[in-house]
Parts: sequence; C-alpha cells; structure tokens
Amino acid sequence: MSQNSAPPQQNSTSGEWAAGGTLFAGVLMLVTGFMDVFQGIAGIAEDDIYTRVGDYVFKFNLTTWGWIHLILGIVVAIAGFGILRGAEWGRIAGICLASLNVLFQFLFLPYQPWWALFSMAVSIFVIWALATDEAYGSGEKYRGAAG
Repeated sequence: MSQNSAPPQQNSTSGEWAAGGTLFAGVLMLVTGFMDVFQGIAGIAEDDIYTRVGDYVFKFNLTTWGWIHLILGIVVAIAGFGILRGAEWGRIAGICLASLNVLFQFLFLPYQPWWALFSMAVSIFVIWALATDEAYGSGEKYRGAAG
C-alpha cells in the first residue's frame, strides 16, 4: 500500500450547483432590475397601461407603483452587479432585495399576475442560490488572492 496516495476527493454537487447558481443569480438580478426599471417607467409615463385583474384588498396608485419599481429596479441591478463581482455586500443585498421583491410582486399581483408570479419564482431561486453558496461564508473566494 502506498503512503503517497492522496485521499479521494469528494465532489460536492450541491456546492457546484450553488456556485453556478450564484453566477446565474447575479445575472437574474441584473435582468430583473432592468425589467423593473422598464416596468416603473411604463407605470410612471402612462397610468392606464396596467389594469386590475380582480378586486383585491390592497389597492395602490399606479404612478406610485411605477416609482417603486423604478427605484427597486435600479437598486436590484446594482446588487446584481455586486454579486457578479463577488462582493459580500452584493450577496447580502441580493438576499434582502430578492425578499423585498417577492413581497412587492405579491402586492403587484392584481395588475400583472403572470409576470408577478414569474418574478417571485426568480427571486426565490436567487435567495436560495445566494444563501447556499458556501464560498461566501468561508472566505474561500478570497484566500487565493490574500495568500
């Protein structure tokens, strides 16, 4: 038996999925941010672009929704850029903003139900990908540059 043999490496498929998911989450955050900006501009420019689908308890002015989407879109796109750069603040902001986006899209259901459901699903994936990436919590991404 050879003593120079290296121990077998165990591939963590969940870690690989999370790392690939983090890159994809950054791209999704950028795209979602830009789409929210366009959605906000549409709501601000023309108040009659969106119509209510049902009678819900919560009702908001569509111009207000336009401003909310515009501001949220800009901040989400910036966080997506931070995620793609590998910044810890981007990851934390991404989780917080994706959570906030789920809440806002839920409240936007009466105006764009299919888009709101799709955006909520994307945000939930972003939260999962950013929360399960082990390289962020352990500092593995930065060990090679420091040492």
